[in-house]
Amino acid sequence: MPSPRRKPQSLRELKDLQRITASAIFRPLTDNEHMLPKWTDGRDTRDVVSEFIKPNDRLTSFERLEIYNRQYWFRLIDILTEDFTGLRAVLGEEKFNLLLRAYLTRYPSQSFSLRELGWSLPKFLEGQPQWAAPRCQMALDMARFECAQTLAFDECALPVVEIDDLLGADPMTLRLGLQPHITLLAMDYPLDKFSLVVRRSALRNDASNAAEMDRKSRTRKQISLPRKAKVFVAVHRHKGSLYYKRLEADGFSLLCGLRDGFTLAEAIAAAMPEGADESWGQKIKPWFENWAGLGWFTARTASFAA
Repeated sequence: MPSPRRKPQSLRELKDLQRITASAIFRPLTDNEHMLPKWTDGRDTRDVVSEFIKPNDRLTSFERLEIYNRQYWFRLIDILTEDFTGLRAVLGEEKFNLLLRAYLTRYPSQSFSLRELGWSLPKFLEGQPQWAAPRCQMALDMARFECAQTLAFDECALPVVEIDDLLGADPMTLRLGLQPHITLLAMDYPLDKFSLVVRRSALRNDASNAAEMDRKSRTRKQISLPRKAKVFVAVHRHKGSLYYKRLEADGFSLLCGLRDGFTLAEAIAAAMPEGADESWGQKIKPWFENWAGLGWFTARTASFAA
């Protein structure tokens, strides 16, 4: 490692300098939001940093690097706060911030794109539900729901299969795919409606808070949490905008079957409630007309089997 008093003399030394600087910046902060006092090998961080960062007339080597360390983490936390406003409302400010710190320590950023930063949050909450206790299931549902929104906003759209394209197709062999931006969710709480309330409240707060108030001192009105109720939701994109669509339980099951590779006939059979009569089949046609009109279907294969 080159001394802070001389420039790197080779590409290898430059890479070593970049690597150790990045590792210092990416390390988690202390509980009071400062750079960790101990290095990974137990040495004093101040001693380690002084080996590759120069001080100046106002700041020590440690203090100079700490600015970047703090701003990096503040940026990640702000990104997750923007992406998971509903989860923040479910858990409350203090518990939410503790969750984000624990999550980022376990799943640090691995990509130049910040859109994927929170995608492992549902997995983290499944494995360590204590961070959301006592609202474990509600928090998990909300994390999944808000990840689905990011996916719906960013994922590609494949060529659409129109309702007329299905005419004459054999349901015993027809397999339809769903657009990559669609996520089907079975939730124990009606978080689609709750999310809209949270976002409207956030817009009102942002409009009323004074510009000079920092992110820690902002106060937010408490929003009533939803009562437990099973809901089925498709999170999707239509004409460039994000939407949530409620589904009936058997419609949800039918779409899941198509998503999972069932033929149309298999998906219908799996979704049909026990004891259903002929009237149940009459619901399928308007469902498919609506779903096809929204552009949900895409070809799973290059052509349909007639």
